[in-house]
Amino acid sequence: MSSQEDSFVLQKMTKVQRLEAALHNQPVDRPPVSLWRHFYECERSAEDLAGSMLAFHKKYDWDWMKINPRASYHVEGWGVQTDYGNGGPLDKPRVVNFPVQSASDWGKLRPLSITEGVLDEQIEVVERICEAVAGESYIVQTVFNPLSIAADLVESDEKFLSMMQKDPQAIKDALEVITETFVAFSAECVKAGAQGIFFATTEWASRDRLTEEQWEEWGRPYDMRVLQAVQGAPFNVLHVCKNNNLLYALADYPVHAINWAVGSPGNPSLRDVQLNSDKTVIGGYQNETLRDGTHAHITMEARQAREQTGGRRWMLGPACSIPVDCPEENVRAARHAADGIMGLL
Repeated sequence: MSSQEDSFVLQKMTKVQRLEAALHNQPVDRPPVSLWRHFYECERSAEDLAGSMLAFHKKYDWDWMKINPRASYHVEGWGVQTDYGNGGPLDKPRVVNFPVQSASDWGKLRPLSITEGVLDEQIEVVERICEAVAGESYIVQTVFNPLSIAADLVESDEKFLSMMQKDPQAIKDALEVITETFVAFSAECVKAGAQGIFFATTEWASRDRLTEEQWEEWGRPYDMRVLQAVQGAPFNVLHVCKNNNLLYALADYPVHAINWAVGSPGNPSLRDVQLNSDKTVIGGYQNETLRDGTHAHITMEARQAREQTGGRRWMLGPACSIPVDCPEENVRAARHAADGIMGLL
């Protein structure tokens, strides 16, 4: 490393500078870091959700924000209903109504408006957060891929898989409706101020659900249309959930960074993905460690991630949304670990 480059590394960077440097394989003063989680008791209005996201972001001084809307926002417009129970901080809402019971129900789906109802509410969340952050950090809105959205309209994955076999055209027609809706929604989120979307595949980009050939039929064509709608944004993130993931089948998606459950069974390492793609990788922390581990273990995972990546094209983050019962001191330890890591080995 040259003395000029070394001098640059030692200078404190802004959050946006740090993130942009990581995305473009440039030196960083330390790795960009962020965790994200649900605040169940604050998810039912735009004002409360934006407030909870901003408070978490400020409290731990994260480098970027993934907005965590309620996990049913994407299907409520088509009839999914949830019960929040007592509405406490650890009470995960429970789905109590699934609108698709038979193949004929798929034909009832119509594109949702993004200027009213739940999608308009989530765009308001983006507007509120971006106005408050005022460009100091990048913000991404969570968008689920069309196949995941379709599956969430049905009471079980097994039933959905059966429908895919018995009534494929009915589901593909529905996927067209879903894709049209979320192409418009994703583009509007960027227009509202977000720097991109956090595009999540939930259970479906996994060999436990589909083969690579099936993904090419049921996932990719619809995903690409959503991602193409936000290609002008500077920070689109692909999140590939679960074990035995199909990450390499999605590694050429037009995104800037990839996040997944590093270290989970059947999944590649940070180093493997860096070597086999041109994307920035996000990860390092196991959710179990963040909830149950010691501060030393949390710091060790951060340093191991740095060793795997060499401190380049890497952001420090979790495998998925962190458990809502993570101890505050562990979340703080995860944030502080980034301060002790220089960007380059």
